[in-house]
Amino acid sequence: MFKILKYSFFDLIRSRWSYVYLFFYLTLGFVLLFLNNDLSKAVITLMNVIIILVPLIGTIFGVMYYYDSKEFTELLLAQPVKRASIFLGQYLGVAISLSLSLLIGLGLPFVLYGLFQSSAIWDFVLLLVTGTFLTLIFTGLAFNIALYNENKIKGFSYAILLWLFMAVIYDGLFLMSLILLEEYPLDTFSIGATLFNPIDLSRILILLKLDISALLGYTGAVFQKFFGTGLGFLMALSALALWVALPLLNIYRKSRKKDF
Repeated sequence: MFKILKYSFFDLIRSRWSYVYLFFYLTLGFVLLFLNNDLSKAVITLMNVIIILVPLIGTIFGVMYYYDSKEFTELLLAQPVKRASIFLGQYLGVAISLSLSLLIGLGLPFVLYGLFQSSAIWDFVLLLVTGTFLTLIFTGLAFNIALYNENKIKGFSYAILLWLFMAVIYDGLFLMSLILLEEYPLDTFSIGATLFNPIDLSRILILLKLDISALLGYTGAVFQKFFGTGLGFLMALSALALWVALPLLNIYRKSRKKDF
């Protein structure tokens, strides 16, 4: 599996799209720091970009790499190599390369700007951690979609639809539910619904650490009461880790049973 991971990783590192992804974040970081003297404001702006863009890039790259390397995968399947090792290695190669592009592309400008002497360092670290989690999650979901769909067009369509649902439609449904159920206690419902969407969960964790949860109104007070505690924060990170683990387990299960 590690040999396949190494091949997939270096294959993506040589890809021009990886450099485009890295250069985009480098440019974004330097531009934001040039326009803002306050690192906290730059972190807030980055949050709005990362929460939407990172899942989209992870989804597209995951599906694209699976279909583009299909012939090489079939060659590997003819060798005495475990199926799960092939697909888990490819997944890790894609996810790690994208995560490194994110970490280096955003980390380098902020480090040069004096991040280690700033009070916003932990907010920025949390931003990178949640961005890495979202990369791992949506790359895994993309591989699952591709494993279930041999047709490339269907696979891409379902992957984009998944991202659109998580990033946009889910929030609309959540808001409608809060309005329809406003006469009932919504504390438990709000927290539970948030845990079912890694994008919303990541956004709330960053907002709470930036002390701007008042912008969320009553719901923000509920989130602050739960996720603002050490136990709540640990549960949120555990939920993100579970979002990473479940797609991985399904890749392992599906690849062993799938007839290639």
